Amino acid sequence: MAETSGDRLDSWKEIAAYLKRGTRTVQRWESIEGLPVHRLQHGRLGSVYAYKGELDAWWKSRQATIDKEVIETDGGGASVAVLPFADMSQEKDQGYFCEGVAEEIINALGRLRGLRVASRTSSFQFRSTDFDSREIGRRLRVGTLLEGGVRRSGNRLRVTVHLSNAEDGYQLWSGRFDRELSDVFAIQDEIAANVVDALELTLSPKERAALRKAPTSDADAYDYYLRGRHSFYQYGTKDVEHAASLFSRAIEMDSRFAQAYAGLADCWSYLYMHAQRTDANRQRAEEASRKAVGLDPESAQAQASRGTALSLSERDEEAETAFKTAIQLDPNLFEAHYYYARHCFAHGRFEEALQSYERAMRVRPEDYQVPLLVAQVYEDLHRPASATEARRRGVEIAAKHLEWDPDDSRALYMAANGLVALGERERGREWAERALAMRPEEPMTLYNVGCIYSLLGQVDESIECLEKAIRNGLSQRGWLDYDSNLDRVRSHPRFSELMKMLDQ
Repeated sequence: MAETSGDRLDSWKEIAAYLKRGTRTVQRWESIEGLPVHRLQHGRLGSVYAYKGELDAWWKSRQATIDKEVIETDGGGASVAVLPFADMSQEKDQGYFCEGVAEEIINALGRLRGLRVASRTSSFQFRSTDFDSREIGRRLRVGTLLEGGVRRSGNRLRVTVHLSNAEDGYQLWSGRFDRELSDVFAIQDEIAANVVDALELTLSPKERAALRKAPTSDADAYDYYLRGRHSFYQYGTKDVEHAASLFSRAIEMDSRFAQAYAGLADCWSYLYMHAQRTDANRQRAEEASRKAVGLDPESAQAQASRGTALSLSERDEEAETAFKTAIQLDPNLFEAHYYYARHCFAHGRFEEALQSYERAMRVRPEDYQVPLLVAQVYEDLHRPASATEARRRGVEIAAKHLEWDPDDSRALYMAANGLVALGERERGREWAERALAMRPEEPMTLYNVGCIYSLLGQVDESIECLEKAIRNGLSQRGWLDYDSNLDRVRSHPRFSELMKMLDQ
């Protein structure tokens, strides 16, 4: 195509804006198969251009392929994805509240053994996208979609919601609730109960009771809790610190709010492991998790938070009990399997870590993290074919995730590790450096990029990243002890100095 004035787009931003016209989806990165983007200078983020005619032809071809695909579900049975509820408020400042309402419904439905529920992480990727129901159902491998909107004005609340068949869009149930803000828990219960009835699920008395269990009686405390969870999910040090202050405010309003204590414990645990390794943070995590379990011993989330906090104090036997209790209470709680697997890995118990990672994958098959983490365990257990298969799966899921959220640094550095291990060294290096450019001070980013540099044989760069990660607060000695990604740097004289830093 000849270059003519007005035909050329000179940045990812311009390309994304062009693709978003009409019913198109923002799909910005070169990970999208066949996307006709040209580079001006290799390896420099943003140094790209594309022609409108080529993009139009690419989109037409891609859409034709999408239209031929059918929804896939896992082994039949009822399945649902709860999409993030739209903010219908005039000020458009209730996004956190809308997401929180949807998340609570996800959590309630996720406790039902006869229903497969797409995770929050996966469902919320479709925030502000133009995919139709058929495409969303196909990508999430679910048969039904629950969508809604929330309008909040002062203490008044209006929630509209409908459940539809993902394949043909046929509406199975709809409802509208005009209530006081204090009735938000009753609204969530009614929505979940109507989904159960529409899908003709049979519940045990215990499951019925769980659907009706309100986390708090204080609507303002709940509001702060939702703000806290929204901030925590950003997974940055400042975000988590802010979340801790919001959870604390919720607890001030309702001293018996178990979920807020569990959220607070998660914040202190995160900060201890990844940012500020102090005895104060470790003790705060332990105290908050103990309070959460004391207030609601039947909460799987509280038990999982307790297990994580106890592991920080090397109270391993008690941590084991808490993790296993969480799994028994809710076998579908992804975090229980995921954090227990990481606990086992940090103690060099690879077989147990493998079993927990595999359970986490069954609970949340659309998660990109677990396949990429379990691949290393397969490698350590001398199962290279399984490692390769897991990495390919993880990279594929991460690449799809990055189509919707190209600024997710965690997806970038985790997929980068998989790419390097699969032999795509340059692509992996580029993704890792993109992640590092986004969050150059975050300990988790620095640690993982350090692992990638080690795999690439860039020993000095690896040591520098690891040293900075530890100086910025990384405290997980077990990772440096047992992470085979770091085998190439362990003989380096500076590595022993890093280990001494962790002992201080």
